[in-house]
Amino acid sequence: MIISPCISICKTDPLTGFCYGCGRTNQEKKIWKDETTNDEWKMENINNIRKRLKGWQLESFEESYKYKIKNGISLFKKNQLK
Repeated sequence: MIISPCISICKTDPLTGFCYGCGRTNQEKKIWKDETTNDEWKMENINNIRKRLKGWQLESFEESYKYKIKNGISLFKKNQLK
């Protein structure tokens, strides 16, 4: 099972259409929720996200996504629980 790249920072850039947190489009978010979406598509989407994000945004995504994979919760949600 591939973990969703959502890192709980759900705001869309009005110019690019990409989420500030995970770098996905609204359409990509819908595809992730579809039960018939296969792991190959999901891995390709994560690779595309990594190509879209740059600098601090990519670093922040990578850190939070790795934490989410390991702990089941994004860093943002973890910090909200404090």
